Amino acid sequence: MTVYLANTSLFRKDALIDGAWRPAADGARRPVHNPATGALVAEVAECGPDDAERAIAAAVKAQAQWRNRTGAQRHDVLTRWHDLVMDNLDDLATLIVTEQGKPRAEAAGEIRYAASFLLWFAGEAMRAYGDVIPPTNPATRLSVIRQPVGVCAAITPWNFPAAMITRKAGPALAAGCAMIVKPSEQTPLTALALAELAVQAGVPSGLLQVLPGDGIRLGKALCASSDIRKLSFTGSTQVGRILMAQSAPTLKRLSLELGGNAPFIVFDDAHIDQAVKSAIAAKYRNAGQTCVCANRFLVQDGIYDAFATRFATAVSELRVGPGSDPESVIGPLISAQARDKVEAHVRDAVEHGATVLCGGARDSAGDLFYRPTVLRDTTPAMRIAHEETFGPVAPLFRFRTEAEAIAMANDTEYGLAAYFFTRDHARVHRVAEALEYGMVGHNTGLISNEVAPFGGIKQSGMGREGSRYGMDEYMEMKYICTDITDPDA
Repeated sequence: MTVYLANTSLFRKDALIDGAWRPAADGARRPVHNPATGALVAEVAECGPDDAERAIAAAVKAQAQWRNRTGAQRHDVLTRWHDLVMDNLDDLATLIVTEQGKPRAEAAGEIRYAASFLLWFAGEAMRAYGDVIPPTNPATRLSVIRQPVGVCAAITPWNFPAAMITRKAGPALAAGCAMIVKPSEQTPLTALALAELAVQAGVPSGLLQVLPGDGIRLGKALCASSDIRKLSFTGSTQVGRILMAQSAPTLKRLSLELGGNAPFIVFDDAHIDQAVKSAIAAKYRNAGQTCVCANRFLVQDGIYDAFATRFATAVSELRVGPGSDPESVIGPLISAQARDKVEAHVRDAVEHGATVLCGGARDSAGDLFYRPTVLRDTTPAMRIAHEETFGPVAPLFRFRTEAEAIAMANDTEYGLAAYFFTRDHARVHRVAEALEYGMVGHNTGLISNEVAPFGGIKQSGMGREGSRYGMDEYMEMKYICTDITDPDA
């Protein structure tokens, strides 16, 4: 399959190691396919432990120099990177459409979102403040400074192949750290294109490196290295636990953004049309393949039937098709395994009494396309109530009281994102504080941005990305105590 880019330098198929584009040490390559058509897009370097070792050595050297750059100097490099990303928005969006499957408008939106982190952390590079502490002894002076944590590694997912890189690399570089990125095997081309733009922006050799390849082999190599001081991972809770265990011998700092099971609560006093519009945004973006995707729709008795009817009507009108079609709203699922999980959840729900209001089947657009689906009369006994579907299926659960809704919402090991809709001002505070989630959306289904902290609690991980708090994940706090007495006085 031919990929047409205006800037042909962005179509990279080798790893970026120590400032140079290199094939894997053993020459291995891995195919990348378009999920909408199954066509071969490229064969990309399949890096292994030897490549990781070389990248780590280069990162250590680059780190030693970069940490001494001023915040203003780091700001300038990150700003140039941001500007180049925006200048090449169309080509980067094309790569996302091609290897990930998103509709083009959504892919372009992700590039803008990805660029926003570079610009935000460019500013934060000049605001890494310390503190002066009032001493308890007049003969001492106490201060706190913040320094880069060291060489970092990031393992990023396929569902946001651009934004999940800049959300990690942005603060790392702003803080003075080197970063090694291991992108998803399914979407390495976007990562490599971003790295090419970083090189053009003046990011020094070895400071930002990209190693496409097998996650298990590279993950072990990165976790085992004592030179890597911090690991950031976005992906499943199961893999997060494995990486955490592998990082234990070297006591790495960890940022883990893991699985979710987001509730979407609609109270009787909610504005139905607002809730329906937000439900579509929260559920069907990227064909339901987002970590903050609404997974359980809890609707109060008095509004349940009206919401179900309006929601199903709106969902049935969503256009399914390849991301290259400008009319498409729902693209393909990323793999046959993902499609099979969606089908299994719907089949289990129907077998246990759920009713399909719309969708519920594959779409004629292609093998990995699934029609956006709404199920009513779902219950906690169904798999879809407890497992993350990661697909375009919205199950509707019924509740009677506020207390019941909160209990249902919190009945999960996950705690990433939650949404609720009400016009009762007192209820806003009660519910927002009672929900056991790291992020809560009130009367909105879109909560992610570069200025607010992104992250979860419980089995959804640890640490925060974005916002001024995102810098803290890449910096160490150092306390300095100085005796100011004159020994000769």
